[in-house]
Amino acid sequence: MQMEYRKLYDLGVSRLKEAGIEEAALDARLLLEEICGTDRNDLLVHGESLVTENQSEQYRKYVDLRRKHIPLQHILGYQEFMGMKFKVTPDVLIPRQDTETLVEEVMRNLHDGMRILDMCTGSGCILLSLLRYSNDCVGTGCDLSEAALQVARENAQALLLEAEFIQSDLFEKVHGKYEMIVSNPPYIPSKVIPTLMEEVREHDPLMALDGKEDGLYFYREIIKGAERYLYPGGMLFFEIGCSQAEDVSRYLKEAGYKEVTVCRDLAGLDRVVSGVYGG
Repeated sequence: MQMEYRKLYDLGVSRLKEAGIEEAALDARLLLEEICGTDRNDLLVHGESLVTENQSEQYRKYVDLRRKHIPLQHILGYQEFMGMKFKVTPDVLIPRQDTETLVEEVMRNLHDGMRILDMCTGSGCILLSLLRYSNDCVGTGCDLSEAALQVARENAQALLLEAEFIQSDLFEKVHGKYEMIVSNPPYIPSKVIPTLMEEVREHDPLMALDGKEDGLYFYREIIKGAERYLYPGGMLFFEIGCSQAEDVSRYLKEAGYKEVTVCRDLAGLDRVVSGVYGG
C-alpha cells in the first residue's frame, strides 16, 4: 500500500532505533532518498506526498537489511568520498571521512606529472582522488586482494580515470620509482578487532583491518621497503590510528626520513604521518 513520505520515513527511523542503529534518523533518510530519488528537502517540503507501493516495499527491505547491521554503504552499493561516488562491496574497506585528511595532506605536496604509489589501495579511493585533482600524474595501486582490485578498476572506469592496479604482497611486484607513496594500511591490533562495532567487525574485510599484534606491522614493513621505490626527496604518507603517531614517526626517523610531520583530522585526532626520503 502507498504511504506518505514522512510516515514511511518515521517508520524506518522507529525500526532502526529498535535494532540499536546509532544513526537511525540519518540512515532512514538516506535509504528513502536513494529509493525515491529525493533529497533532504523533500522530507521538509513534500512530506505528505505519496510513495509508490513498489518504493515502499523496497524501502522496507532496505530497512530490514540495515536492522541486521549491514553497513548502509553495502546496501546502497557506494560511498561518497572527496566529492565522488565510489563503488563498495564487502571486499573493500568502506572509505571514511578521516581518510580525506590523508588525501588532502598529500595534495598539498603533489605536483603535476608526479608518479604515485598507493599501497593497500582497496577501493582505489585514495589514488583515484589524487589523480582526479591533479594533472598528468601517473598512479599505481596495489593490494593483496584481487577482489578489492577489481572494485578499484571498476571505480577508475566509472570515474574515467586511468590507473594501474596490481596484485602484490606489499612491494613484491612493484617496479620503478615514485615521488609519492601513500598508504592507509591495516592498523588495528588483532586483539582489538572483536571489540569493534558490528558493522566493521562483521562486514569490512579482515585483511583491511588487522594490523597484527601491535597494529604497527604494516608501517614497519612499508617503511622498510619504500626506500627502493622512492626518488630522493620523495615523500611517504600514512593514515594512522589516533594513538600511533609517536611510533610511526619514530620508525620514519630511524629509517632516515626528514621533516617527519603529524597532521590531525577534523576531530582533532592524529591521523596522518609523513616524511621526506633523503635517498
